[in-house]
Amino acid sequence: MEGDPTLRLRIFDLNCWAIRYLSKRRQERVQLIGDVLRQEGFDLVLLQEVWSERDYSDLKVKLGRSYPFSHYFRSGVIGSGLCVFSRFPILDTLLYQYSLNGYPYMLQHGDWFCGKSVGLVVAWGGSWPVLPPSCQLHAEYCREKDAYLPHRLVQAWELAQFIRHTSKAADVVLVGGDLNMHPEDVGIRLLRGWTGLRDAFAEATRFEGCEDGCTLVPGNCFTVKSELLPFPRGIRIDYVLYKVTGSFTVKCEELKTTKGTAPGMDIPFSDHEAVMATLQIRRQGQAVGDTLGTAEATLADVVTEARTEVGVGLRAAQRQRYSTGRMAVLALLLLLLQAAAALGTLVGLGAGQPFPKLSFTLLAFLAIGVLLLSTGLHLFHTMEVKMLQGTEEQMRMALRTLQEHP
Repeated sequence: MEGDPTLRLRIFDLNCWAIRYLSKRRQERVQLIGDVLRQEGFDLVLLQEVWSERDYSDLKVKLGRSYPFSHYFRSGVIGSGLCVFSRFPILDTLLYQYSLNGYPYMLQHGDWFCGKSVGLVVAWGGSWPVLPPSCQLHAEYCREKDAYLPHRLVQAWELAQFIRHTSKAADVVLVGGDLNMHPEDVGIRLLRGWTGLRDAFAEATRFEGCEDGCTLVPGNCFTVKSELLPFPRGIRIDYVLYKVTGSFTVKCEELKTTKGTAPGMDIPFSDHEAVMATLQIRRQGQAVGDTLGTAEATLADVVTEARTEVGVGLRAAQRQRYSTGRMAVLALLLLLLQAAAALGTLVGLGAGQPFPKLSFTLLAFLAIGVLLLSTGLHLFHTMEVKMLQGTEEQMRMALRTLQEHP
């Protein structure tokens, strides 16, 4: 590799919350985001929840000269919402969709339909390749009774494995996105410990923005205030994480978050505050190996904790599979009884009594509906069980490796 041994990366990360027909003042906010990106001139822009491809196309046209390279990741029913804008040439892209992503019948949440994913871009940062995955994990919704915790841990584990196995050829690895986890949550500790990623907020030499680096704050007019009642200062769930894998060092010179409304406007860019990081990447003389982010004894405890939570989710999924399977069997038995009754009427066994055709037909349709619904749910929960079992087995193997090779 030749060229300047020092590279400064300015990164912009934002959960855009841009849903057509649902998001408040969506088009106006998309224009504001495009304006600030064009004015600031970041090196990399990582956006999440850009559900409308028309919004992405509008941004692409608006930012074409400032960010000549971009990519939109398509996934799920309504799209992954992930897109990347870059002033560096994009050499390759890859999308990995998490194996578990909530429940299709939780329509009010909708995570299952968007196909939460991690989108990887290989960019050439002047003198060395840069690997900036953009990602989003399943939302929490309720911290006290978090039914989605096992799914989010599976996603965190798959994201960690994805980063470990795709970053070996990259000199610089960046991860930006809405991880929907607090800094002390087991999922974040698992992701950072297993990959060696460092938190730009914790490493920043200078910080400017919301208190404690929070990105979901009560003062934002688009946030649901009731969800933040336990957290009067807000929560930090959006991250810029990084590491170098070759003979380089990286330092976070500055980290900023947006705060309040957009300049000259009465609204913010999104319901999340944007995260802006300036990283200094410098070549050093001797190559360094890829190390885990925490001591192996501590990492073993984190993996054990995560595996326990996945096991809880596995048992819940097994109960759901049993319940839906039993419901399907009962609906099938009801249909068989109805078929036997209809057959008996045809051969004249009930000729002395009138046959209730209307109620019989309605009951048959009800049984068919229950059979189809319960069968579909049984198949879904069967796949959920297999995915949770697979992740638990992977964690068990990883834990055994950590314990046998201290």
